[in-house]
Amino acid sequence: MRIATFTHHGRVLAGVVDAGSVLPLPEGLGLLDLLVDGRLHEAPSLAGDPIPLDDVRLRAPFEPPTVRDFVAFEEHVEGVRRSVDGGSGVPDAWYEAPAFYFTNPYAVAGPYDDVPLPPGCRAFDFELEVAAVIGREGRDLTPESARDHIAGYLIMNDWSARDLQSREMRVNLGPAKGKDTATTLGPWLVTTDELEPYRDGDGFLRLALTASVNGAEVGRDLLSNMSWPFEELVAYASRGTWVRPGDVLGSGTCGNGGCLAELWGLRGRQDPPPLRPGDVVELTVEGIGAVRNTVIAGAEPLPIPPARVRPRSRP
Repeated sequence: MRIATFTHHGRVLAGVVDAGSVLPLPEGLGLLDLLVDGRLHEAPSLAGDPIPLDDVRLRAPFEPPTVRDFVAFEEHVEGVRRSVDGGSGVPDAWYEAPAFYFTNPYAVAGPYDDVPLPPGCRAFDFELEVAAVIGREGRDLTPESARDHIAGYLIMNDWSARDLQSREMRVNLGPAKGKDTATTLGPWLVTTDELEPYRDGDGFLRLALTASVNGAEVGRDLLSNMSWPFEELVAYASRGTWVRPGDVLGSGTCGNGGCLAELWGLRGRQDPPPLRPGDVVELTVEGIGAVRNTVIAGAEPLPIPPARVRPRSRP
């Protein structure tokens, strides 16, 4: 089953996608409501008459309460580290546990929305990922039990201001502003049962991933090249805390051109060049679909003064 959120004749609705149509759910009932209430399985019985997909504008499937982004592809770490922080290889600590950071849930973009350049950014980049969406709350889950807590999957583009990110990480913080402007989610939620046929013998989802800029392919990989399957990412995220319905957990960027910075690190130069206004980025994931965003000009940064060196007086 695929659940989308869309605009039709000025109304924002959720609906079940069926071939070239979407069957709308009652107005006011969104995908996040279904997840929180544990009613996702009821969606087909609640759906109305079909509307052609060509007649609607797809939006982000829902507004997630939290977005965690992991870094689960070894090849991505190898390539991107040199261009972001000047390092080489993969840190030993990466192999010990599936690291993640929290990104901005207020900056979610839809599958076909325009994405503005972050203020002050001169090295804008895309990142091709798949994300799992939590359907049941849980805490201190095992990888085996975590599978039952995943409602489905969607495509995630973790847009990145590489120059801002590089500066932040020299302070041993971040990603912060470098990841703050946009995260594309879409085109819809695909429930876990639809992707089970793609699961390999090691428990990974073997989905083909491709990235193109202005129609030219720049990246191609398999989701099964993750070093941890999603069940282990969910289990780690739940360690000592809660994961709850609607939480989004990104796989991290795939390798072999899953972002421009990986290619910059490998080639020692910005080739292909950073994204500019007018560039169109399309990400495709087998079994899920595609998202396509156009980069547009963003706001100019408002001035913030540098730090003042203070006297460190005491009361």
